[in-house]
Amino acid sequence: MRLWSIHPQYLDRMGLVALWRESLLAQKVLEGGTKGYRSHPQLRRFRDHPHPQRAIAHYLMGVWEEGRRRGYHFNKAKIGAEGPLTIQKIPITKGQLRYELQWLCTKVQRRDPPTYQRLLAVEAIECHPIFETIEDAIEEWEKVITS
Repeated sequence: MRLWSIHPQYLDRMGLVALWRESLLAQKVLEGGTKGYRSHPQLRRFRDHPHPQRAIAHYLMGVWEEGRRRGYHFNKAKIGAEGPLTIQKIPITKGQLRYELQWLCTKVQRRDPPTYQRLLAVEAIECHPIFETIEDAIEEWEKVITS
């Protein structure tokens, strides 16, 4: 499961579809609807939020909106918790965003060369709208993969 902290605009087609599916799974986990993935490290930031279901719903809305912008037809009815238009943002480190963009580059280099070239030109990395960036290194929950 990868719940990207970077903005979904950076994902290639395969990555965006996978993010939609994995975010729906994360929503189900946070609702207590599965036995698996309950202690997945990427869920910690949502669990620590004062309103975990609303936070994952806002996350899903960001993915849905990017899909809609690209002409995809993700089922918006699958997004759970209703909540206020504004919600407390989750802090995410700039180091985490840099790591994720690099990781995405390694994934798309072969499967989507045009996206790879576009990612190489990114200078200021935007985060998903549920997050707000703070200075720091890679998040401690991240399982860093070195290649």
